Amino acid sequence: MRLLLRRAAVAAAALLCAGTVLAPAQASADEAVCQDLTIPVSLVDLPPLGLNDQTMYGRLCVPPGGSHTLQVLVPGGTYNSTYYDPPGLPDTQSFRKAVNNAGYATLAVDRVGSGRSSKPPSALLTASSQANAVHHAIQAMRTGTVGPRFDKIVLVGHSLGSATTIIEAATFHDVDGVVVTGFTHRLAPLTVSPTVAAVIPAALDEKMSKVVGLDPGYLTTANGTRYAAFHNPGPFNQQVIDEDEANKDLVTAGELVDAALLGIVLPYSRQINVPVLVAMGEEDGVFCGPLASDCSSAESLRQGEAAYYSPEANLRTFVLPGYGHSINYASNAPLLHDAVTSWTNEMVGQ
Repeated sequence: MRLLLRRAAVAAAALLCAGTVLAPAQASADEAVCQDLTIPVSLVDLPPLGLNDQTMYGRLCVPPGGSHTLQVLVPGGTYNSTYYDPPGLPDTQSFRKAVNNAGYATLAVDRVGSGRSSKPPSALLTASSQANAVHHAIQAMRTGTVGPRFDKIVLVGHSLGSATTIIEAATFHDVDGVVVTGFTHRLAPLTVSPTVAAVIPAALDEKMSKVVGLDPGYLTTANGTRYAAFHNPGPFNQQVIDEDEANKDLVTAGELVDAALLGIVLPYSRQINVPVLVAMGEEDGVFCGPLASDCSSAESLRQGEAAYYSPEANLRTFVLPGYGHSINYASNAPLLHDAVTSWTNEMVGQ
């Protein structure tokens, strides 16, 4: 039991991670129509805590002509919805635009406790409660209560967002496909330390300390640590790092703990019964390397992860060459977008 708890603690510290994925094909001459949504959600569906006691922000973008399929994009710790559409970077690094150009709608959300979503006491925020909130958002999009109604939904996560995605899909069985990025079931003990060391209380950060209503359980990353924590050993691009730093956000300690327990120590992913794609950066220092996951090729990644998924998942894998953890910021991110689009076309469809 002591070994199990120690493994969970190390995993929890390391799960302070990033954004998410989806797909391009041919670029459209017409822009998608986007709107900001405020979605009523609940962290726990147990009266008297009540239903819809929190709000989740989402940026909904629908391609010209509409779409029957929606990708719900869940960012990781210290990231928000801008991970999928970084405002200061080229369009080639916009996951959102790539997906819309491929004919799919997107809903990029801010996890509760981050971005423009509500900020409850940090003790209420775990990966499981976040999964419950995402479930509410999915139901709202299936029924059309906050906007258009969608027939098919693909749930996409990155790192901590992937842990939430796995828990949601395994618990509620309400999606048609799952994309897991920046997350495997083995941590990299030899290279994860820069990510762990980057984490500080939000109250000690000049930017985050100004957010109203935060308690000591909210965390962020120290200034100047984003490259080492999330991009190394990928090519250093000052524009990318400046953009990442400018849009950094919050995470809570509680999110990290049960993400580790359910996502790694007790692989809840075996309960997912729809197609799954796992995409990693070849040089991801959080999960890949010696004594961790082998991300040297898609096949080696598949072999390492297959035991953690059911046969119904029909597991597929993809590896983005030459980059670290936050793969949507890579200059070759279009390879990722194409891989996810092709998988979505085949496994889910429009």
